[in-house]
Amino acid sequence: MVEELLLDRTRAQLRADLRARRAALKPGERLAAADAVARHLGGREELRQPGYVGGYWAVNGELPLHAVQLRLAPGQVWCLPVVQADGGLRFAPWRAGDPLVPNRFGIPEPDAAVTLAPQELSLVLLPLLGFDRRGARLGMGGGYYDRAFAFRQQQPAPPHLVGVGYACQELPALPAEAWDVHLDGVATEDGFLAIGR
Repeated sequence: MVEELLLDRTRAQLRADLRARRAALKPGERLAAADAVARHLGGREELRQPGYVGGYWAVNGELPLHAVQLRLAPGQVWCLPVVQADGGLRFAPWRAGDPLVPNRFGIPEPDAAVTLAPQELSLVLLPLLGFDRRGARLGMGGGYYDRAFAFRQQQPAPPHLVGVGYACQELPALPAEAWDVHLDGVATEDGFLAIGR
């Protein structure tokens, strides 16, 4: 019954409800969740392989990734997304102290001349508004990550895609669209959910 009610709601309604859930979290809860997520991710050997790791700059209550960045495994290089003029998404290596510039949405991104294609990353941590245990992800609605990783719909290939959020963002089921790219896992303060393909 709950699943049917969710499927009847529009994505806009779901986004509004999930934003409200996230906004209700206290600062201490957010920081504790960020630390727990870093521990959960650090305990997964398949997520600690050398290579480029795509993260995000947390905005609007998204789970911050500073604790994850501080615990990268040897050989891992932290990257942040860079929105391209054509609406595409690329990634640039970034360390604390490196220059940042606000993109058209006001989100800081690396001021880098050289960027990486999504296929060059080994792991990407994606922000989300909602998720379900089948690997469906509800984002902010711009479709940037779905377009960037659309190549994964043909065959499972690197990078490993892990949604990051709070446990309160889990839903029994999310309505899926043909262009949605599913996750390989989800990390919340409650643990890591591996999703089989």
